[in-house]
Amino acid sequence: MNHYSIPAFMFFNVTLLFSQVGQWAGPSPHVAAEYQHIFARFQQYDVILEPEINAAEWWAGAPSVVRDTTGLFWMACRMRTANAPRGLRGYEIRLLKSEDGLNFQEVCKIHRDAVPIPGFERPALLIDPVSNKFKLYLCGPCRDGAWVILKLTDVDDPAQFDPGSAQPVIQPPERQYDRDVSVLEYKDPFILYAEGQYHCYVTGYIRRNERLFHFISPDGEIWQPVGEVNQPMMDLTGWHNFFIRPASVLPLGIGYLFVYEGSSTQWYDPVYNIVTGFGFTFDLYHITELTTLSPIAVSTTPGLFHTLRYSHWLWVDGEIWVYAEVARPNNSNEIRLFRIKVG
Repeated sequence: MNHYSIPAFMFFNVTLLFSQVGQWAGPSPHVAAEYQHIFARFQQYDVILEPEINAAEWWAGAPSVVRDTTGLFWMACRMRTANAPRGLRGYEIRLLKSEDGLNFQEVCKIHRDAVPIPGFERPALLIDPVSNKFKLYLCGPCRDGAWVILKLTDVDDPAQFDPGSAQPVIQPPERQYDRDVSVLEYKDPFILYAEGQYHCYVTGYIRRNERLFHFISPDGEIWQPVGEVNQPMMDLTGWHNFFIRPASVLPLGIGYLFVYEGSSTQWYDPVYNIVTGFGFTFDLYHITELTTLSPIAVSTTPGLFHTLRYSHWLWVDGEIWVYAEVARPNNSNEIRLFRIKVG
């Protein structure tokens, strides 16, 4: 039995008890009373990385975290400025390392001009299970202006990543007809190796909405869509009737906790006021939504935004560690770590 099987099973069961269908109501993100016992585990946190300027619209966020065979933690994250057009404010991908997962030191920076690319959003960092090399995926506007998923050449040390090696690996499909309703661009990948192959859960922009799509790959290089290329995995409904996007996947030993994020048309600025919910999948292909009543986690330090998004979940010594981008009272965002005891 995997070391996480028993506590994870308990964690899943507690969540499932409160997954009954309900009616969302409220002008801003909130956590339903039925989920408060889980949300309470997000009250304590450690600040991992702050934005370079402590002012509105400056963000440190979109963390992607791996732990190598020696126990070192490695993080890729996106730094965002307020002084650029919206959608093109991600100026840098930062690589950091830590011995304890709390205190990170900078390894290198990849500026958007080095790729070159107009702007970054969420990166994905992982370790190849065969070669033990590091893989880094980026996203941003490429060539014809559409957002795509890019991959850099694998390296032994994240300090060696070459921004000039970035090549598109997931791109929007070609339209068969002029009036096709097709995905126009992809961004914000979450990538893991599981069940003998790579899985990429990615945000696809379709009919002015952000939806959740799934790709698979045998090697992390050549990707194929799962099912029909324009068919999202989850619906726009309830509290996530404006956007729904992937966040993270956590192995439970009996399946996987599928962490997603979304926003409502009724909230203030739902393009950025994005919060976190839970699903479950046995096979990584079919998702059962658990948090139908409301999100499971929002910022406990909101300003105009209650944002808690781009979370990355992993097991660390029997606890669940959650790195996430979270809103601060002055409408800037920082990376926080939540350490959740299970059982």
